[in-house]
Amino acid sequence: MAANDGAEEATVSLVDVLEEDEELENEASAVLGGSDSEKCSYPEGYVKRQALYACNTCTPKGGEPAGICLACSYKCHEGHDLFELYTKRNFRCDCGNDKFGEMECKLFADKEKVNSGNKYSHNFFGLYCTCDRPYPDPEDEVPDEMIQCIVCEDWFHGRHLGCVVPDCVELQEMICESCMNKTPFLWNYAAHIAVPPITKVSPCKGEEDVKVEAENDEEEKKIKNENPKSPVDEKVQVNGTSTCKRKHQEEAEGSSEEGSCSGCRLREMKASGRSQTLQGAVFWPSAWRTKLCTCTDCKVLYTDAGVSFLMDEMDTVLAYENKGKSTMQAEQAGRAEGRDPLMSALNNLNRVQQLEIIHEYNDMKTELKDYLQRFAAEGKVVTPEDIRHFFEQQQSRKRRRANAGQYYCS
Repeated sequence: MAANDGAEEATVSLVDVLEEDEELENEASAVLGGSDSEKCSYPEGYVKRQALYACNTCTPKGGEPAGICLACSYKCHEGHDLFELYTKRNFRCDCGNDKFGEMECKLFADKEKVNSGNKYSHNFFGLYCTCDRPYPDPEDEVPDEMIQCIVCEDWFHGRHLGCVVPDCVELQEMICESCMNKTPFLWNYAAHIAVPPITKVSPCKGEEDVKVEAENDEEEKKIKNENPKSPVDEKVQVNGTSTCKRKHQEEAEGSSEEGSCSGCRLREMKASGRSQTLQGAVFWPSAWRTKLCTCTDCKVLYTDAGVSFLMDEMDTVLAYENKGKSTMQAEQAGRAEGRDPLMSALNNLNRVQQLEIIHEYNDMKTELKDYLQRFAAEGKVVTPEDIRHFFEQQQSRKRRRANAGQYYCS
């Protein structure tokens, strides 16, 4: 748009506007781009990771929890009250199975009665965190961010994690205290490679920062080995109970001590005697999974604890989002090769016409943003019908404006 303050004319090109819009589109596609919006994901089996929804209209609280894929949320549950679950791993679409009574899936009706491999939580009834509250919560006046545990995949308020939330949290993975206690060997890793639990992290860590931290860890390990400190006398609070650190270490070693093999990183970490307070959620730096031991004994340990996915670097939400962005970028590249008709048309317009289009485009984008914010506030999914309704309203307003500008001579 052009703005004239009496001196210099400031302009924003339509290319700038479109590039900004493209960036926003890529961000939105990060979560949904890895999921098919046209085909039910059921035939794919237990999908490694996909965007999921729960239908409060079809499976309300008090009944059995169920999850549906992106395509079914559009085609089979249009206009229903849906909970957006973000992404879940190893899940098979439930739409139309026995949990939905007489309702059949419009996209893939031939489904088994139940998906026994699916895992459910209170998230499927629109509840989250240890406080068991909805999100957004109309009764919660405290501004707070929600952070997902990579193990149980529940979402937690930052203030309910039992620790200080570090800066640049979007670059880190979090494991809640409950999941840490269910997989106690992870406390050994936390003592060596986790983000410091008390001091806030700033600025964002890069690869070089991780290397420096690792070198510092080695130096601290040597010092501690020279001056060993018995953990027996150190007490910590775990879930409100005074507990000895050595007891937790013995529990962590229980499943892997019998058949441990030489060169095991986990065994070396345990032998170092280094430990940390076994309390609160743990935040892990970028690429921390590459530091996990993958010896034979540790692989069995991960499998028995149900966290073998930690050995898979492509399991992360970040990897899934990058996949969605790559898909969108590939589609955009394909459109570019075929020459975008919009850009071709703009090249044939004069400057005044281009500025008028920019003005109309910005008005439309602002109104669309306001329209979509209502859905976000109510926690509802936007359907294709909602979008069609918006543009029908836009067309109606445009016709009224055009008619209002007509004058007739008598």
